[in-house]
Amino acid sequence: MIGVAESKNGVPIRLTEERWYHIIEHHEDLAGYAHEILDTIENPDLIVEGWLDELLAIREWRRSRHLIVVYKETSKTDGFVITAYSTKRMTSLRRRKVIWQKPSQST
Repeated sequence: MIGVAESKNGVPIRLTEERWYHIIEHHEDLAGYAHEILDTIENPDLIVEGWLDELLAIREWRRSRHLIVVYKETSKTDGFVITAYSTKRMTSLRRRKVIWQKPSQST
């Protein structure tokens, strides 16, 4: 087990070693960023609906990129990370149904 993050629904989401190796094998730019993946689940800017019943936690990351963490809540007490990746392309993600959005900061 790499770590556990709590989703906005209060569900513990596991990042297993098997999923971590999958992520860094396919997205080597994320190697060394397990903590950021878990933090994106806990502190996303946006959560959108996935293709089936998974959720996508999205957070602005670095150099105008976004970190996307795809995860599934299997029950009220368990869930797991499916994959994660970084992207500059947000157009198709912004078309998805918004499940949760970070409140805007007023100054």
